[in-house]
Formats: sequence, C-alpha cells, structure tokens
Amino acid sequence: MKVAVIGGGAAGFFAAIEAKRNHPQAAVVLFEKSRKLLSKVKISGGGRCNVTNGCTSIAELSRAYPRGSKQLKKAFRIFNTVHTMDWFESRGVALMTQPDNCVFPVSQDSQSIIDCFLKEARQLGVQIETGVGVAKLQPVGEGLKLHFLKGTHPPAFFDKVIVATGGSPKRQGLEWLEALGHQIEDPVPSLFTFNMPEEPVTELMGVVVEEVQASIQGTKLKSDGPLLITHWGMSGPAILKLSAFGARALSELGYVFKVQLNWANEQNAEQVSDDLRGIMAANPKKDLNNERPYALPKRLWSYLLAKAELPEDKKWGEIGKKGLHKLTHLLTNDVYQVRGKTTFKEEFVTCGGVSLQSIDFETMQSKACKNLYFAGEVLDIDGITGGYNFQAAWTTAYIAGQLN
Repeated sequence: MKVAVIGGGAAGFFAAIEAKRNHPQAAVVLFEKSRKLLSKVKISGGGRCNVTNGCTSIAELSRAYPRGSKQLKKAFRIFNTVHTMDWFESRGVALMTQPDNCVFPVSQDSQSIIDCFLKEARQLGVQIETGVGVAKLQPVGEGLKLHFLKGTHPPAFFDKVIVATGGSPKRQGLEWLEALGHQIEDPVPSLFTFNMPEEPVTELMGVVVEEVQASIQGTKLKSDGPLLITHWGMSGPAILKLSAFGARALSELGYVFKVQLNWANEQNAEQVSDDLRGIMAANPKKDLNNERPYALPKRLWSYLLAKAELPEDKKWGEIGKKGLHKLTHLLTNDVYQVRGKTTFKEEFVTCGGVSLQSIDFETMQSKACKNLYFAGEVLDIDGITGGYNFQAAWTTAYIAGQLN
C-alpha cells in the first residue's frame, strides 16, 4: 500500500507517523511544499510550543472550539489531551502543565517536539520530500493520482492520501479540494488582537488585568479572562477568545466595532455599586488613588478616575451619588472603539476550510472522495489560545492515520 501525506506541519507529521505505525508494510511519503518542516510548531508558544491543554474533561475541552466543537467531542473519546501527553512522554519528551493549564515541554523549547517527530519518522521509515507541492488530486479507481507543482515530480499514484496542508488565508488555496466535491467554508482570520488607534488607553501598554468580562456591542458575543493593554490596543486571552468566537461576525463588520469591558468582572452593576459604597463607608478620608476596587492595576485605576473626571486626591467620602454612578458605569460598561486587527504572535489561525459536513469524523475520510483523509487546520476547526489548536491537529491526525 502506498500512502501520501500532504503537508509537513504538526498534523501532517502526526498523521504520517500514525499511518506508518498502524501499517508498517505501507510506503508512507510526506510531501511539504516549502523547504521548511514544522515551521508553525517552531514559533508556537513564543518558541516553546504549547503542545496541548491540561484539561481532561471532554465536555469542557470541546467548548474551547468555536468551530468543530460537536465533532471533536466524539473524536476526543478516541484521542484526547491525556493521550497526547502520553504519546510525547513515552517518546522521551518530558512535559509540564502550567497553572493556566497550558502544556509545554520541560525544555521550554519547541525544538524538543520537532526533534521527536523527525526521529520517530526516521525510525519508522517515513519518506520526507520537501520543496514538493501538490497541484491537483485525481481519483483513479480506488486510489488517487497526485499532480505536483512546477513539474518537480511526475504524477504519482497512491492508494490512500491524507491532506494536512494547514489553514489557507484565501479561498483559492482550497479550490483544488473544492474541485473534488468538498464544501468549503470561506476562510477568515481567527485569534487576533484588537487595534484601537483613536483610544488613549494605549498609553497604558503593558498593563494586565487578571480577570475581565468583554463583549462586542450589538452582538451576543461575550468572553472573559485576563486582558493585556498594548501599544496598539488590547490583547490577552479575553480578547483572543472573543476574536475566535466572533471570527465571522467581526469579519463582516470589517473589524470596526465597539468592545465593552467589565473591569470589575461582576455582571450585576448593583453589586458593583454596593461594593463601592462599602469602600466609601470604610475609607471616607482616603484618597481615591489610595484605595483601588477589585485590585485593579494602579495605572488603570488612575486612567478610569480621569475618565470619570474624578481627581485622584478626592476623598472616597466626597464622591457623592454622581461620582458613584460614573465609577459604577465605567467599571461595568467601559466602551472602546476598535478599528482593525493584528495577528497574534505570527500564529496565523483561520476560521474556515473544508466543511465538516464533507468529512466522516469516525475515520476523517472524505465523504466526497474515497480513500482521501483530512487532518488539522485545513478543516473548518479552530480553537481558542491555550494549546487547543494543536490538540485538534493531534486528534484528527491520529484518527486519519488509522486509514480506516
């Protein structure tokens, strides 16, 4: 049996290794269009590689995927985060789970993951071809003929093919798969930060608020988590999560919208008002800047006081009903104008790709083309930040690699 794996990234390597492991007699060839292998693995997690997430609840894990949640819930019963950690550790890659549940190699170096894949592929006998791109797939009998770009290779026949080409920023990069009868969901960016060129809050760059609630005005989109103020706008898990779940809606808005922030992380405004009254009663003689509610960072609290037109040296006992109302409103409903986005740390993630309606998730085989399988981000699957996108790659690649 001859097996082709198209794509030398995370999903491609995992699928090729699993295909060869499950079918030792098969000739498995991995084709990568560029000269670089595992380039996204190299830069992920700031060069440390966020391998997976420490979450072991399948129900909770599947909720981290704006697209693909339902299908992955079933797939995670076959291969999940526990299996992933076992897979790497049994091959000599020691892993550590951070307090935020992100899992990294103990080495804190993505090269540990890359070396593991290269060693495993070499030991199993996976043939790796770089600088070889696939232009077209042609069904021939029970198998598929691969036609290569720029005549680098003559067309070649394979019994089974796994497509793991990663996310495509443009629909035209998926047309060769659409030509085979697959439904394509238009790709748009996911996991991006918010640009706020007109907002003075950017002067607070570097400030981190540990827990905020964020929402998009005029939509039902909401998220929570830590938030980072940057020199261009806002980032951090709360913003990235919002961008992932709102990927399509925000694209349709042309990335011009208003984000509402609840700095108090308390949904009930009346409760926030009561909390502030408590501070007023307990600290009537203290300056506003000396008693910060909700342990807000000092620079942010000073900024919010200025926005509420309250002097920092004003006493808590002197702010009155009007001042109380202004602070309550700002702490629960602070609004910022967003104009544009910035890709998060070179880690390009797309929403869109081959529609999940075109795939049998029990085998990852195409419903439109026999003996053609899919794995990774070429599918319309994406997760929030925290190791979830790699986990989706490992899970789908593991199932595809069974070649059932």
